[in-house]
Amino acid sequence: MDVADLVLPVFAIIVTGWLAGWSGYLSRSLADGLVHFAYNIAMPALLIVTIAQEPARNLLEWRFLLAFGGGSILCFALVFLAVRIGWGRDLASSTIHGMAAAMTNTGFVALPVLHAIYGQPAVLPAAIATVFVAAVMFPVTVVLLESGEHAARGRSARPVVLAKQILLNPMVLSTVIGLAGAITGLPIPAPVAAYLNILAAALTPCALFAIGLGLSVEGMRSNLAASFGLAAVKLLVMPLIVYGLSAASGLNPLYTIAAVVCAAVPTAKTVYILAGEYKVEQPLVAATVSITTLLSVATLLGWLYALSGFAARAG
Repeated sequence: MDVADLVLPVFAIIVTGWLAGWSGYLSRSLADGLVHFAYNIAMPALLIVTIAQEPARNLLEWRFLLAFGGGSILCFALVFLAVRIGWGRDLASSTIHGMAAAMTNTGFVALPVLHAIYGQPAVLPAAIATVFVAAVMFPVTVVLLESGEHAARGRSARPVVLAKQILLNPMVLSTVIGLAGAITGLPIPAPVAAYLNILAAALTPCALFAIGLGLSVEGMRSNLAASFGLAAVKLLVMPLIVYGLSAASGLNPLYTIAAVVCAAVPTAKTVYILAGEYKVEQPLVAATVSITTLLSVATLLGWLYALSGFAARAG
């Protein structure tokens, strides 16, 4: 299994978007339309299909959730606090910095890598990681961004108003719908599932192309140091934290591998969708997604090699 075969096409779509904008072939302003479509249509469809079709009992592997979920939250909190307290950034900016370092691209990279190398048994933990990102990381981000948006306007929203805005947010609402499906066990009718899958399939090309289309050389240069710092946290520090939690909780070898690989893949493209929707740190996130995508070709191979001992025990 060549990790480059999965990661380089992702990077190529980003570059294609950048070339389209740089050459004037497409207007950079079109990136906003792609972001709105991805945020309001494609991503909700993906969240509903992903969460609703996963049996609720599969989401309760507490050791895996402690390792991957705990590592994700801890990594986010460390970066969030460093940016908020150390740099004095506002709530929204600190949130996006934290998520750029902690929200991971499990579905597009980790799941196919684990399936190709370790087979069907490795799909379940990758699916749990994907659902955790969808059901926990996204809603937390939306809550913080909505709160930050109200603070930026110089007024505090009434709790009822803020709760309504959060619950009706496409990300949160689709997560709730998906969780309801998982808990009740009601199957999605085949035509509805096919419809949602068609919309969900548009997320990856739209998001990646929008990242490139909205990316400028000047914006990337101005955010290079911060992006490399976030990339180091995402690709090196977060997998180390997850590995430590896996070892401490006594997680079995296969699930340990899955947790670390899920933590070691690039920053999720959906962080850019969130940044674009709320107009917060878009150049930074675009640069971070691009850099983590490219660097992960080497770092992910390194993690897979380091975990080879666990692979022998899992086999």
